[in-house]
Formats: sequence, structure tokens, C-alpha cells
Amino acid sequence: MSHSVESELREPLVTGDKTLHDITEAACAPMERKPNGLWWAAFLVALSCLGVGFATVSYQVATGIGTWGLNKTVGWAFDITNFVFWVGIGHAGTLISAVLFLFRQKWRTSINRSAEAMTIFAVICAAIFPLIHMGRPWLAFWTAPYPNFRGPLWVNFRSPLLWDVFAISTYFTISAVFWYIGLIPDLATARDRAKGIRKKIYGIMSFGWNGSARIWSRYETAYMLFAGLATPLVVSVHTIVSMDFATSVIPGWHTTIFPPYFVIGAIFSGFAMVMTLLIIMRKVVNFEEYITINHLENMAKVIMVTGSIVGLAYATEFFMAWYSGSEYEGFTFINRATGPFAWAYWIMVSCNVITPQLMWFKKLRRNVWVLFILSIFVNIGMWFERFVIVVTSLHRDFMPSSWTYYTPTMIEFLTLLGSFGLFFTCFLLFCRVLPMLAFGEIKGVMRTGKHKHDEHKHAAKAHKPATAKAHEHEKEVAHV
Repeated sequence: MSHSVESELREPLVTGDKTLHDITEAACAPMERKPNGLWWAAFLVALSCLGVGFATVSYQVATGIGTWGLNKTVGWAFDITNFVFWVGIGHAGTLISAVLFLFRQKWRTSINRSAEAMTIFAVICAAIFPLIHMGRPWLAFWTAPYPNFRGPLWVNFRSPLLWDVFAISTYFTISAVFWYIGLIPDLATARDRAKGIRKKIYGIMSFGWNGSARIWSRYETAYMLFAGLATPLVVSVHTIVSMDFATSVIPGWHTTIFPPYFVIGAIFSGFAMVMTLLIIMRKVVNFEEYITINHLENMAKVIMVTGSIVGLAYATEFFMAWYSGSEYEGFTFINRATGPFAWAYWIMVSCNVITPQLMWFKKLRRNVWVLFILSIFVNIGMWFERFVIVVTSLHRDFMPSSWTYYTPTMIEFLTLLGSFGLFFTCFLLFCRVLPMLAFGEIKGVMRTGKHKHDEHKHAAKAHKPATAKAHEHEKEVAHV
């Protein structure tokens, strides 16, 4: 069988013998129809969590961050843990959209739009925590270097915390532009189908798109350029976030493995959150034929590989702590595994190292319930990874007289709950007002249905006897 025939016989990326019109109808349906009961239930839960978070943050700003469980030894805890967690969640969107696009992975087309939106909302959630930690969030503009009345009082460009400001703001800007550029063709389709005020809004957002060959050419060039620009950000942003720790002198933080370790961990946790979202949303908006089990299986493979690399990083940390000969470094890692916070460490190892190894079995990789539970465990494990890194390196420092235990307050738990409420509220609203599927890209990679698939089967069968006859003829000629 020739390679071209074999490639055409692969399982289609869109199931159900869909036509191009069917894809347009399905992708526009969440925007045009009234939401179903599942959507309303999810939205009300998310909005309730957001309301609790808003009230909690308002109380913190009015009262001060003394409402947290911080003490003189543990000056960072839930706030930085949550910040790094949400920044990591945002990495999978750019990876799926930009990196997989450059590598021409066609399975990305059904999931990239949701992943890109997830990136935007996750970065917004991440930005909340440094603002709260400032104590006076209305003075956040002081982190921007601009000519001002303060004269020589400039920001400290040598501070890794300021590097975060530039890295996150750049990442957010590029990701938002990349996401919006991909939306334009689909917004034009929504404009042509809409009526009244919605037609005007979509018309403004689609920038006069008319689908001409010239516009498509410019669009594809711009999309490629932004994909190339966004790809280095996947590595650079979380590398800079890791510098918050790696440039310090605290044992357990002062290590060169942090940049690649943080990047892989971010991709690991980001793919897990994408899988959580897509498994929920494919059921809520009836997209099972577009976000298929093959898409989920491919993501499970990425989770399995990155989870194995994260496990290697954990082992490398222990090895280097021993190999360095530093008693402080060695004590820090032994304390993580056997000290007061050992429970958090072993939750991290169980969820991030052991659980993903179940994905070696294809039967488990193709079970939606198993994948959903796996993604939840990975999300939990990656949050605890950041918690272990931050708290266990601080609560027992160089002076035993200052050793203490950190206990988070209810305010911190409710703030974390509120961040999840903000994330899911934004995502559910996105699914209602903007195309959740990149149907312009899906149409470019789909096969039009079963009949074409059967034609290739018959062509393949007809190809075999023809090839056999040709070989027999060659043998007869050779014999003569």
C-alpha cells in the first residue's frame, strides 16, 4: 500500500461523517442557541466561587495581608504558590497553538482555541496574587519604569520579581494577540450568520474579513510569524519565574535545574488543565465528535512524557543535594521527605510521578473517566509541588531558633477558591460569546466522511492485486 493511501486510511480527526456545513453549524451553536442546564449549573458554581473570592480579596485589601498565615520565617506561601501554579497552567495554550502548529500537528485544530483562551484567563488569575501581596494594589504602577515625579527612584532592574513583571506582561500580550488573530476568520463567519447588535459587534471584531485569497495569504503569514514569536515564550517565561527562586541563597532554591524543571512542570500541569476543561466542555456543549478520544489520548501521551521528566527532576534534586556535599542542601531535601511537611511532598510524588505512568496502557489512555481523574490528580500534584518548593525551603532555615510551622488561614483557601471561580467563569463566558472551536482550521484537516474513507479502502484493495500482477509479469520477463 502506498504511503498516500495509508495516510488517508487513518482514523479521521472529526468523526460522524461531518460536512463542512455541519462543522460551521456545530461551532456556532453555543453562541446562537440558549445555554443548556449543564452550562447554567457550571456557570452558577463558578460565579459563586468568584463572588466568594471577590469578597475575600476585598477584605484582605481593606485589612492587610496580616489576614494570611505568614510569619517571620515563612514570608512566601499560598500567594506565590498560586502565582506559579497559574502561570504554569497558561503554558499549554501557547504550546498547543504555536509549537504544535510549527510542527504541523493536525490534531491540535480541535483543541487549540480552548487552550489559547485558557492561557489568557490563567495569566489573569496569576496576576492577582502579586497584586494582593503588594498590600497596596493601587500602587502597582510603581513597577513600571517611566519618567515620573519620583526623580531618580526607579525600579530595581536586577530584581527577579521585576523580571516577572516584564515576562508575564509580554507573554500575556503575545498570547492575546495570537489568540485573537486565530479568531478573526471564525468571527467573520459568525458575523455573516448573526443579526442585529451581534452582527455589528462581530463585524467590528472581524476587521472587515471577506475571505479573499489575498487576505488569507496575509493571515497565514501573520499567524506563522506570531507562532514563531510565541514559541520562545514557552521556554523563557517560566524560566524567568524560576529565577525568583534560583537567584536566591536559600537551600532547595539555589539550583541551576530550576529553569528546565519549571518549564517541563508548566507544560505538564498546563496539559492536565486543558484535558480537564475539554472533557467537561465536550460534554456540556456536545462536542464529542470534534474533541475525540484521539485528541485526549494524544494529550495523555504528552502528560505521560512530561510527568516522567518531572520525576527525573525530583530524583536529580536529591542526587545533587547529596553530591554537592552541602549539609544545608542535604538537610532541606531530607526534611521535605521526612519533616513536618512530608505529607505534602508525598502527595506531590504520588500525583506527579506515579499516576501518569498509568498512561502506558492504551486501554486507560482511551478511557474518558480515567483521563479526567488523572488530570485532576496532576492539577493537585502540581499545586503541591509549588507549595513544597516554597514552604519547605523556608520553614526551616539556617537558624534553628527561627524554625516554625506554616498554617494557611481560611482567607487563603477562599482566595484560591476565588481564583478558580474567576478562571471557570471567564472560560464559560468565552464558550458562549466566541467560537470555542477553530472551525476554519478544522475544515482544512478533516475528511468529508465515510464514503471517501470507503473509496480509499477499495482503492487499497485494488492496489494489491495490481501490484502482485506486476511482480508476476516481471518474473516472467526475467525468466525469458
